[in-house]
Amino acid sequence: MSKASAAEEQVVNTYGWAARDSSGILSPFHFSRRANCDNDITIKILYCGICHSDLHLVKDEVGMTNYPIVPGHEIVGEVTKVGHNVTKFKIGDKAGVGGSVGSCGSCENCKEDLENYCPKMIWTFNGQYHDGLKTYGGYSDNIVIDEHFAVLLPNTLPLHGVPPLLCAGITVYSPMMYYGLCKPGQHLGVVGLGGLGHVAVKFAKALGMKVTVISTSPSKQKEAVERFGVDSFLVSHDQEQLQAAMGTMDGILDTVSGPHSLLPLIGLLKTNGKLVLVGAPIQAPELPYIPLIMGRKMIGGSAIGGMKETQEMIDFAAKHNIIADVEVIPMDYVNTALERLAKGDVKYRFVIDVANTLNSPF
Repeated sequence: MSKASAAEEQVVNTYGWAARDSSGILSPFHFSRRANCDNDITIKILYCGICHSDLHLVKDEVGMTNYPIVPGHEIVGEVTKVGHNVTKFKIGDKAGVGGSVGSCGSCENCKEDLENYCPKMIWTFNGQYHDGLKTYGGYSDNIVIDEHFAVLLPNTLPLHGVPPLLCAGITVYSPMMYYGLCKPGQHLGVVGLGGLGHVAVKFAKALGMKVTVISTSPSKQKEAVERFGVDSFLVSHDQEQLQAAMGTMDGILDTVSGPHSLLPLIGLLKTNGKLVLVGAPIQAPELPYIPLIMGRKMIGGSAIGGMKETQEMIDFAAKHNIIADVEVIPMDYVNTALERLAKGDVKYRFVIDVANTLNSPF
């Protein structure tokens, strides 16, 4: 038998849910994963989170979707197979997969453990491996991945609450570490109490920081204070509240993806304060540079995190018993969940119970 024929026999039959067009409607879909090679692990998917980017991509709202598309980049599961060269995992371990499944491995970013900034980074879904094979995400029963792009999950973490940490969690943790917004006693503002924002609050409180949530929704104040223990709450359109808080914050994490003005946020910063954008609004905001100059303030950005830092984030979450607040749903509810997500009707992240509800025929 030729090597090609042997590899074809070893491909992993996979069952998931895919969107076929810009209606974004998902339905059952059969496809194949690559064979488990020497550096790979095969993961039986137990849970997969639903991210707002899933919604954008299934509907092709950014004009880059290659149908059919199987979404999902917040993947938690159990290792069922390991390649000969695998050292980080053994069969039975719990593993997580986030937004990327590959990179070039040789550029400056990759050498600095910043695979997420590699020009050739491979997205977990709607991407393409270097050999041209298409990537499919976690709304499916298994995934085959190079062990380098999976994180080892501690047994102490309840698995249903882990998937959002692999996207929302690292998206807020990485800039907190890089920009030095992680010291006890510092005052951190968090714009938006959604999927990203509520995890940022949990991390900040675990780090001993003073936390203020900044939101357009006064109705979220009670929950922010009583459920998440924030120190204060600002309604972003209340000028009196904003004026009273001017110049009080060391840094602000802006997690909001909708259009909004940056000027009031810059005013809340102390001299040398940092406003970090992680929400990625499609409509670019105006840049008010005079307030930046006058206060030596900084606007920065950040996107997910490298694999080393993602493992550090998971270990930090385990140490402090942090998981996301989630609504667990069956696979056949996914289209309704995406409709609700579009309306902001979730507290605070949907997670699909893949193992118990996908009903794979394999």
